[in-house]
Amino acid sequence: MSGSKRILITGADGFIARNLRLVLGERIDLQIHCFGHSDDVSRLPELLHGVDFVFHLAGVNRPKHPEEFYSGNAALTQALCDALATEVERSGRCPSVIFSSSVQAAQNNPYGLSKRAAEDLLFKLEASHGVPVHVFRLPNVFGKWCKPNYNSVVATFCHNIARDLPIQINDPLAPLTLVYVDDVVERFVQLLDGADSLKADSGFSVMAPQYTSTVGEVARQIEAFRESRSTLVTERVGGGFVRALYSTYVSHLPVELFAYSISQYADPRGVFVEMLKTPDCGQFSYFTAHPGITRGGHYHHSKTEKFLVIKGRAKFRFRHMHTGEVYELLTDGDKAEVVETVPGWTHDIKNIGADEMIVMLWANEIFDRARPDTFTCPV
Repeated sequence: MSGSKRILITGADGFIARNLRLVLGERIDLQIHCFGHSDDVSRLPELLHGVDFVFHLAGVNRPKHPEEFYSGNAALTQALCDALATEVERSGRCPSVIFSSSVQAAQNNPYGLSKRAAEDLLFKLEASHGVPVHVFRLPNVFGKWCKPNYNSVVATFCHNIARDLPIQINDPLAPLTLVYVDDVVERFVQLLDGADSLKADSGFSVMAPQYTSTVGEVARQIEAFRESRSTLVTERVGGGFVRALYSTYVSHLPVELFAYSISQYADPRGVFVEMLKTPDCGQFSYFTAHPGITRGGHYHHSKTEKFLVIKGRAKFRFRHMHTGEVYELLTDGDKAEVVETVPGWTHDIKNIGADEMIVMLWANEIFDRARPDTFTCPV
């Protein structure tokens, strides 16, 4: 493909690589080539021919035998560096390399030593051949497609809690530093597209944002996600760490849990169903009304509501509790029109059509039976 960049991803079957491949695959300006665990290192020179960017994501972190740390991390990186050096000497082009190392590289355990050896090899290649190298010492990475009992404690907790399986916590106060896979992939793609390299004084590339928590708090939060299906109260999943953690939890749901039942309250007027409640922004529900049925007939001091008729024809009536002023309006499911109730006005809604009426409803607060702020008063 003329004008496209040639990309090589090692460890192409791994957790980070699968997320990266999905994002890169959304573009038409890239030729993506993969090196997986079943490929022989003898393929590297061929795969690196004319390459513009290398994502070196291959690695071993839970081998059956300790010697696999060296072969899967240091030795593979040595083979990659040798092939890159040959390609640079042959073509005169210097492809950039991103390496997903680990914070464990600062430790003197077999895994850390093998990762540190791989880092050193890449820095030597940068010094000898001018290959731009970005080494990320990543902490615990979590997100969709992360393997339980392998990649991350977050994945293990999500997998087990979603299935009502026990989890083991030795020290709930043990600290965790985490990065979300979508943030990792976003930074990698930024570098691919020519963003400035942000490096610490140590020479390692900077990954942000990073989240700090504890083992116990992460477990508690994931358990709250599970419980929200029964309480209907959602966690604050709109941003930051909780958003990322919730996305990860949902990605670990088994297919038989993609759907769940909620309570439906029926009476001669129709049905009423609460769908979702928020800690501080109210709740969502819907109700139906048979032809000729009127619902409501009450007022609120502070509570407000938004109604959206999505099927049928409705007449809303309002009466001011102080002045007696009245107001009526008609709406139906053919137009997207929100009707808002106003404190101090009693109100009702009547199905004036020939078919069942369905109405979506948002209230700005969760219904509290002890303090309902709902007072019966015919319009």
